[in-house]
Amino acid sequence: QVQLVGSGGGLVQAGGSRRLSCAASGRTFSNYNMGWFRQAPGKEREFVAAMSWNGASSYYADSVKGRFTISRDNAKNTVYLQMNSQKPEDAAVYYCAADCRNGANGLARPYVYTYWGQGTQVTVSS
Repeated sequence: QVQLVGSGGGLVQAGGSRRLSCAASGRTFSNYNMGWFRQAPGKEREFVAAMSWNGASSYYADSVKGRFTISRDNAKNTVYLQMNSQKPEDAAVYYCAADCRNGANGLARPYVYTYWGQGTQVTVSS
């Protein structure tokens, strides 16, 4: 069993920056591909970013490419999402997720992830 605890959400002004963190329990964090998703009120959960287990590959939704950066520190069992140049449409509950499969394909699909964090709210004021 893996527990994911997301943090770092809050209020940010449009154009500002914020960093989300997701701490994972367990000793096999370095084996997991990690992803970030978000869900705004009345909308479906959408892919934001993902990183392969070894950090060699990262993937981004077109809407955040060039503004958001995913990173991980396997020594700290933590994955991060650095959000820059934030826009009002970035406001959502952000979820981190862990994928325990071998390989790192299909990381934009929520159904490949086994474990999910509780979500952290990001509000962007215009």
